[in-house]
Amino acid sequence: MIPTVRSRTGARMPLLGLGTWMMGEKARRRADEVAALRLGFDLGLTLVDTAEMYAGGGAEEIVGEAIAGRRDEVFLVSKVLPQNAAYQGVLRACEGSLRRLRTDHLDVYLLHWPSRHPLEETIRAFTHLVEAGKTRFWGVSNFDVEDIDEALRVAGARAIACNQVDYHLKERAIEHAVIPWCERHEVAVVAYSPFGSGDFPTPRSHGGTVLQEIGSAHGATPRQVALAFLIRRPSVFAIPKASEIAHVMEDAGAEAVSLTAEDLRRIDEAFPLGSRPHDLPMI
Repeated sequence: MIPTVRSRTGARMPLLGLGTWMMGEKARRRADEVAALRLGFDLGLTLVDTAEMYAGGGAEEIVGEAIAGRRDEVFLVSKVLPQNAAYQGVLRACEGSLRRLRTDHLDVYLLHWPSRHPLEETIRAFTHLVEAGKTRFWGVSNFDVEDIDEALRVAGARAIACNQVDYHLKERAIEHAVIPWCERHEVAVVAYSPFGSGDFPTPRSHGGTVLQEIGSAHGATPRQVALAFLIRRPSVFAIPKASEIAHVMEDAGAEAVSLTAEDLRRIDEAFPLGSRPHDLPMI
């Protein structure tokens, strides 16, 4: 079973969860996607992330089917689009997500990325949703330090549950400032696309060889080694995509991989941090 940690919110969440980006797009895949999510729950991957944007709400419908009869087992996260982030827009969007998810509440509701709407309006709506019992907590996604500083100024200390950001071996930009900021302010970091959205190191590349060698020493796969590296800090969670049974089973095994200091050094050398970018990457 996947280890859980107590977040600053007080909720216990698994270090590894299930992402749903690009799910719900093909009707013929629906049964397989629902089965993959349910298997993930069985294996302890009970943090499930979705968004109104994914397949125009189709991913939320897949999740709604998967959690039917199991809602109490799941830590459920969804996101509002920036164009819907005005006060009334957030409230309407949340109701739509709850309807598609077939539930009366979320565990965390996120702003998908910074919006043109005043952040004060968005946070006021999030606060209303918490008070109304529609979500337990709220957070942000794709926020760089300047953005999340502004959110902290508006909301006050200990209000932001998490910041969900792009993070994988070839994209470590958040290690420069975002992760340290979140650790200082007790904001969880949730890594999406932890395998790089189709850009995972090939077996014949230098980095791929390093992952393979480390994996062989631990009886693990390169994907499991990569996940273990990303969640090496207690502030970081990861939500690999969960559309295939085989990948869900493989991802769940990553928690058993205990990397040594030498392993971490080799991975760090194979996938260097690089300089801090001007803009935080997002997809």
